[in-house]
Amino acid sequence: MGVEGVGFYEIAQNDPDRPAVLAPGEPMSYGELHAEVNRLSNALSGLGLRPGDALATVLGNRPEFLTVLLAVVQSGLYLVPVSRHLTAPEIGYILADSGAKAVITESAFADVVSGAADDAGIPAEGRVSVDPAEGYRSMAALCASGSADPPGKRLMGSVMLYTSGTTGRPKGVRRPLIDITPEVLIDVMRQTLMRYLGLAPGDEVHLAIGPLYHSAPCVHAMMALNLGHAVVVAPRFRPEHTLELVQRHGVTNAFMVPTMFHRMLALPDDVRARYDLSSLRQVYHSAAPIPVETKQRMMDWWGPVLYEYYGSTESGPVVVAAPHEWLAHPGTVGRPVDGVQIKILDPEGAELPPGETGLIYASGQPGFEYHDDPEKTAAAMRGDFYTPGDLGHLDADGWLYMSDRRTDLIISGGVNIYPAEIESVLLQHPAVGDVVVIGVPDDDWGQSAVALVEPAEDAEPGDGLAAELLAHCAPRLAKLKHPRRLEFRASLPRTPSGKLSRHRVRETYLRERAG
Repeated sequence: MGVEGVGFYEIAQNDPDRPAVLAPGEPMSYGELHAEVNRLSNALSGLGLRPGDALATVLGNRPEFLTVLLAVVQSGLYLVPVSRHLTAPEIGYILADSGAKAVITESAFADVVSGAADDAGIPAEGRVSVDPAEGYRSMAALCASGSADPPGKRLMGSVMLYTSGTTGRPKGVRRPLIDITPEVLIDVMRQTLMRYLGLAPGDEVHLAIGPLYHSAPCVHAMMALNLGHAVVVAPRFRPEHTLELVQRHGVTNAFMVPTMFHRMLALPDDVRARYDLSSLRQVYHSAAPIPVETKQRMMDWWGPVLYEYYGSTESGPVVVAAPHEWLAHPGTVGRPVDGVQIKILDPEGAELPPGETGLIYASGQPGFEYHDDPEKTAAAMRGDFYTPGDLGHLDADGWLYMSDRRTDLIISGGVNIYPAEIESVLLQHPAVGDVVVIGVPDDDWGQSAVALVEPAEDAEPGDGLAAELLAHCAPRLAKLKHPRRLEFRASLPRTPSGKLSRHRVRETYLRERAG
């Protein structure tokens, strides 16, 4: 069946019975989802949200996230998706920093979000829950108050994701709003990004298996609905259950992270052989380095369906490697898409020749700024070229190979963990004299965080202190940011100016372990 119209909103009007959300819960058509999106758009306007305002979500993977996303995209708002794993102070910081006028959550996180909303000064009428929660307005009741007709003035909104730097505090990646309707941008994306990723309109099925509050899973779900695809929202990743979902719904495309591949490859052979995965045509991955052997095993199992791309929250995808391209250039993360130029620069900004490793810079990315941080924005740029701080090299044919995702950044299970944020929490404990957090290779997670602690003079290192320090982290850091291992050192190597080379500490640590 063909797809009429450009983008979700037009498809919904022209083909309202087309399946939009297959699972979980009752299936929902494009027409039904569109009506709910319009109701929420009109209700948000009634709450006093105006173009340029921010609306935050603290939600697990559930269809209501898609409703909020699509309402924001046609209402000229900024959507700020916040990780449900964060603590109240961490959520409160993002709500306040983004200037969120309202927050939408669910009962499972209502208590934590209440404290965060108090800290950020979000009024009672701006607190909404998708299911019954004390102290929150019902999203269903809020939508019931709004018209199912499209808003009078439709304006393209944007997603403002928060990403940390090595200073620890997250920063919002903010793009200027343009006075266009969503269809204009969707048409451009169809001709560029979607074409590179092999995506086309049609009766496809997208599996949303990664956390929708992360950049890539959110963008892929939005692209699917703008192409007329149906979406299966998985509340969380479970290896065998994922295979079962692919078979049951005839999933054709999905975004995953390498940790998911490791987990599925670890299933017993007879379990893996049980499921028919022949419907898969594109499985995208990014967010973390992947061993060549792991990717080759996935291709041997699923066929040549793995598309890899490299980019960042700031830039979006800048290079792409289709399956046949990766098989011809194993280990590459891709070659630049139209309009993007990649340079490898040394620390002084001089361009390096093919084969030499340096900082990866890309031009042609959409304009962005770090919200309320012009210095951080300027520090990431050299002219029109932006760097996420990652190291890599180009070969003679222009294929990009990544050495490391930032010297300091730890990527565990596809999630960015910033060492300075953990260090700043541990340093608050009186028994810690000094601390450095490093990422070490982990077969399952890609990397795991290890904290090397120099105890204070009167502190007694050992299992008791390690347990005490982890308990100290609990109310201050999301669980996924806690060090997987905590070890004590008599001293840590700092320069007279107080600087510490995390890269050197990591190399020494790995050498000692290997020895």
